[in-house]
Amino acid sequence: MKEILINITPQETRVAILENGMLNDLYIERSRSRGLVGNVYKGKVVRVLPGMEAAFVEIGLEKAAFLHVSDVARTGKSNNGNNNDTVHIGQVLREGQAILVQVLKDQLGTKGARLTTNITIPSRYLVFMPNADNIGVSSRIDKEADRERLKSDLIDQPHRIKDAGYILRTAAEAADKEAIASDIKYLNRLWDNINDTAEVEVGNAVHKDLPLYLRVLRDMVDDDLEVIRVDSRETCNIMLEFAGRYVPEVEKLIEHYPGERPIFDLHGVEDEIQKGLERKVQLKSGGYLIIDQTEAMTTIDVNTGAFVGSRNLEETIFKTNLEAAQGIARQLRLRNLGGIVILDFIDMQETEHKRQVMRALEKALEKDHARTSISEVSMLGLVEMTRKRTRESLEHVLCGTCPTCEGRGSIKTAETVCYEIFREILREARQFDARELLVLAGQDVVDLLVDEESGSLAELEDFIGIPIRFQVESLFTQEQFDVVIV
Repeated sequence: MKEILINITPQETRVAILENGMLNDLYIERSRSRGLVGNVYKGKVVRVLPGMEAAFVEIGLEKAAFLHVSDVARTGKSNNGNNNDTVHIGQVLREGQAILVQVLKDQLGTKGARLTTNITIPSRYLVFMPNADNIGVSSRIDKEADRERLKSDLIDQPHRIKDAGYILRTAAEAADKEAIASDIKYLNRLWDNINDTAEVEVGNAVHKDLPLYLRVLRDMVDDDLEVIRVDSRETCNIMLEFAGRYVPEVEKLIEHYPGERPIFDLHGVEDEIQKGLERKVQLKSGGYLIIDQTEAMTTIDVNTGAFVGSRNLEETIFKTNLEAAQGIARQLRLRNLGGIVILDFIDMQETEHKRQVMRALEKALEKDHARTSISEVSMLGLVEMTRKRTRESLEHVLCGTCPTCEGRGSIKTAETVCYEIFREILREARQFDARELLVLAGQDVVDLLVDEESGSLAELEDFIGIPIRFQVESLFTQEQFDVVIV
């Protein structure tokens, strides 16, 4: 059973996808920082970098966006993979050139948005590619008969733009010719509108993707879905109207949730979001995962914890790793972790156990909408994998850098700071002719100085011959201090 819960407030829209009552995917869109993926802009090339085979393009954001030569549409409709000629960035772009670009990836951390000129416009059943000329079918449609039927139905459509490309999406598997025709007409109108507004000034949006609650109807509906519950009547009506026009088979699944208790609280979603921000993830057996997210990669460590098993150590480790494989797949989706991911399963001796754990991980990741790639277990017992990253992780959306540790994840102990203060006092006493020194520091540091370190402090005072006073500064962090000459 799969259900979608939509929480609407003036500030943000949150979409939770539950499978068998468990939160697996979470999407958040804030009105002040809406995602840019799918938006089309009139851009201007501000810098061409031959050494990187890329260019920076101004599209009206804080940072110039990045466009690699592999994402530049070739003239002559050569984007179907048949042209292997090497093309250099200087041959297709020049500084000051105005181009139509689409955002592939949002700004992530310190990196600007990633762009493409291979524009794609999705609908319910199709993806329209005006700069290509091939017809493709989603790899999730695996029956050859269905693939050929869908291709034939699309080719026979009279309103299809003949020199443009199309991809039949997974949802098209059960669609008839009329539904495909309706999608083509919708895409044609949309493309005509984009062309009509493409004469805007550089840096302006030519086309913006649908808001999150409507993208749900276009992209997240499948045969397993039973209900879509929305806690805003106004938004529910908009979704019903949109569904009636473009995806009528989904209209009957949309419900308004009128309850007084928040919809996310009712289904335990808020608690799961909080758990999704924690470093430690408990497994039902008593084992646990430790998840560390860094700029370069994410590491996930598996531990048996309180799980002692009932037979032998190898069996205990095997069962923990099997459960961890399920938990890892869920956490990757829930936290939207992308890029390089290193998995440190507990070492197993039996080859068959390793094979089964890898198979369990692969099967658990099959439902993931993001593309993943998994390597075999390395000589060090690690599993390397990648997960396509197109938007910020849950932690980056909901959290900021800690002002105390500045993202390090740890701070100096009070004892370490005490010894730093002692060294600073010595420097000040030797450099300046002071009658008295005043030390400003946090509460824990001052408490340690006048209690456990009082003996060392007395010796220091006697050595420098200058009295030392202390003052608690409530606004200081544990690492901050100041030695003032009085």
